[in-house]
Amino acid sequence: MRLVALAPGKVNLCLYVGAPRGDGYHPLVSVFQAVTLADELTLTPSQGDADEVVCAGVEGPNLAGAALDAYRQASGWDGPPVRLTIVKRVPIAAGMGGGSGDAAAALRLAAHAAGRPGDPLIDELAPRLGADVPSQIRPGRALVTGIGEQVTDLAPGPPEAFVIVPSPAALSTPAVYREADRLRSVRADLTAARAEVEAALAAGAGLPAVNDLQPAALSLCPSIEQALRDVAAAGATSALVSGSGPTVFGTFDDPERAVATAAALPGAVALRPATAADAAVRELA
Repeated sequence: MRLVALAPGKVNLCLYVGAPRGDGYHPLVSVFQAVTLADELTLTPSQGDADEVVCAGVEGPNLAGAALDAYRQASGWDGPPVRLTIVKRVPIAAGMGGGSGDAAAALRLAAHAAGRPGDPLIDELAPRLGADVPSQIRPGRALVTGIGEQVTDLAPGPPEAFVIVPSPAALSTPAVYREADRLRSVRADLTAARAEVEAALAAGAGLPAVNDLQPAALSLCPSIEQALRDVAAAGATSALVSGSGPTVFGTFDDPERAVATAAALPGAVALRPATAADAAVRELA
């Protein structure tokens, strides 16, 4: 058995963040868009007597390993031990949901290995693993609310391309949220924000270029400002920090302009939107 699945990264086309709830979590209203920059996960038989996760260059506990464990325990799957190998391409601690995407892909792979492709159980397990994991179970375009666990799949958006500008820095998501609270850049109520986003989606109009975590990311990593200026100057229809940052992305109506822009910016890449089909589990000989 050799199963392979991609775990696409994501950008937040818009991100509104509410004040922390009583449990400390921040509610949000966001539109997530999966992109074609993706980690690759391969599931093969283990050489030992326990499941193992191998991810070169990443130390410590891995969310994908936790996902594998959670599926075994919840489903009762008692198949032979497996080895999960992860090739990282999505930047780590960059606001692109790399770890969450890996966890979602691990759930898809485990269900397939258990002989239950598309097992509804993985949707139940995803929120327990992390706030961004539910939106990555079926990567694509989605309206995400609650603290990330409420996901409404959306039809593909307009033809567009994204220029991703990574940063040598890394930002801790909890640290960015704490800074957003300190700066008071979060919102007391998200009702109006949700109505604005839903109206834009219904009309097929452009989404508001808003990221309520951007001021906090800029405060902690001022070098982001130059990347935002560079992308905007290249003619992007919007230039934003993705999630908690520090990755910056620009949205382009013209894919050729996106490719030219990425070639002119050090380390930048041009990407297209990804769909659930791009992340489907494949069985290889």
